[in-house]
Amino acid sequence: MKYTETIYTNNRKEILKFPDHYVNLAVTVDDTGIVANAEGKKIVPAGTIVGNGILTDITKKAKKAVTTAGVSNAEGVLFTDVDVTYGPAAGAMLVHGFIDITKLPTVPTPEEVAALNQIAFLK
Repeated sequence: MKYTETIYTNNRKEILKFPDHYVNLAVTVDDTGIVANAEGKKIVPAGTIVGNGILTDITKKAKKAVTTAGVSNAEGVLFTDVDVTYGPAAGAMLVHGFIDITKLPTVPTPEEVAALNQIAFLK
């Protein structure tokens, strides 16, 4: 009898320096201000700095994680690409771990690095 073997591969972009040590929180990623790419998809890339008071105020658990442009609300790093083409979507926000800075879409500012004190950015 002949059988076939199914092989699954990991198709996600890896941003971790040490993939066996990290902590993520489930978040909903907001689609506000995200511009569609050439294929018409609105993708928030893995490695994007996100926040919105989710960690500091327990009443905001249902609040959406938004992309940040500074330290004022930086709380974590988006763990995987999130497609928000059709509205807010589920994602994972890394709050503790070791990230390979060369794999991020943009290099975080020194202020963002300081605000994300449970995340180490390594080359």
